Amino acid sequence: MQTMHEQFVQTAEIMQGQTLFERPGQADISFAQMRDMVERLAGALTALCVAPGDRVAVQVEKSPEAIALYLATLQVGAIFLPLNTAYTGAEIDYFIGDAAPRLFVCDPAQAEAHAHRASATLAVETLGDAADGSLMERAGQVEPRTDRHPCGPDDRAAILYTSGTTGRSKGAVLTHGNLASNTEALLDCWRFTADDRLIHALPIFHT
Repeated sequence: MQTMHEQFVQTAEIMQGQTLFERPGQADISFAQMRDMVERLAGALTALCVAPGDRVAVQVEKSPEAIALYLATLQVGAIFLPLNTAYTGAEIDYFIGDAAPRLFVCDPAQAEAHAHRASATLAVETLGDAADGSLMERAGQVEPRTDRHPCGPDDRAAILYTSGTTGRSKGAVLTHGNLASNTEALLDCWRFTADDRLIHALPIFHT
């Protein structure tokens, strides 16, 4: 089994300079550029002492940089925890208390509102949808991390919290095997090819 990160790296090696993301009014992002961004963010996570098994809680708008952070988290063996951008401070308190993340990443505009959360056990960084924020600054100052932590199909990769319709939200754990199986199922059912263009409408935190 290949993890989702390994699938990305393999594809990036083949596609190289071909376009991965097209953005209205902005420059395209190639597979090679995305891989570099992922490796630089992986270096930033390592510099922040994010270790295998640590949770990385992320409450940011969708962007190529946010997707790169997702892949970088998987690369270092940590667990990606996407949070709804509409969650209030009280709700974030619950998720942080329940999941005990090592890193919380928020929008730069919310930096002041979340600054008090920083502690010896929780780092707080920012990531904007314009390739801005403190995490991107760190990524530009560290050595890219090119190696990856070995992960098996049963290792935890992500935690998605339920909607909490009948009670408190519960963290549903997804393994690397779950994510890989999902990508294979989509390829099989929707017949994606390298010639297709997909409009990315759903947010990252949506299941």
